[in-house]
Amino acid sequence: MKRHEEIKQAIIAAAMERLARYGYGKTTMAELASDCKMSAGNLYRYFMSKLDIAEEIARQSFIRTAERLREVVRRPNVPAVERLRSFLMEQMLITYQELEKDQHWIEMAEIVARERPHVANEGLARVRSLIAEILAMGNATGEFDIDDVNFTAEMIQSATFKFRYPQLFSGLTLDKLEREAVGVIDLLINGLRARSKDLVKSADAA
Repeated sequence: MKRHEEIKQAIIAAAMERLARYGYGKTTMAELASDCKMSAGNLYRYFMSKLDIAEEIARQSFIRTAERLREVVRRPNVPAVERLRSFLMEQMLITYQELEKDQHWIEMAEIVARERPHVANEGLARVRSLIAEILAMGNATGEFDIDDVNFTAEMIQSATFKFRYPQLFSGLTLDKLEREAVGVIDLLINGLRARSKDLVKSADAA
């Protein structure tokens, strides 16, 4: 079993190198098999199609991203407000850099998103659970006043979706994306902040 997994990872590594150089559309299973010094028939024992390989590359990328973002959640002595801000900005930077490595990654990401949407949904769920964790921290410290952290995490994710793998949605430079992201995140955080009861009563009376 260990040997099987090692071979799969070797195939993934070879595929990443070829896809980065030639792109998804110009890569064949026969070429990948040759890169791995195995027959095409042997390659099919591990992956039934090129799309299956692309799916696994995407899944591993999403897992790595979630692990890096988990480090933001675990940082000690950081207010929840700043933790959420750092988390969302870090997510944009990580995913932007992932696609910026090579334009061929954008092609593959678009294909996987279209043909295997469940993979992206799995990645979104991992990140969403981390956002919910930050929101719960904010509730505990009194920074936030949120009734349903899971629902709110989902809405935050929807509001900031443009800034996750942003090249898939926009041709803006990183500087301009950061400017937009800061503005959107500020609006979200202002809406999440706990308000004093006197202020709430005053607003209701008006």
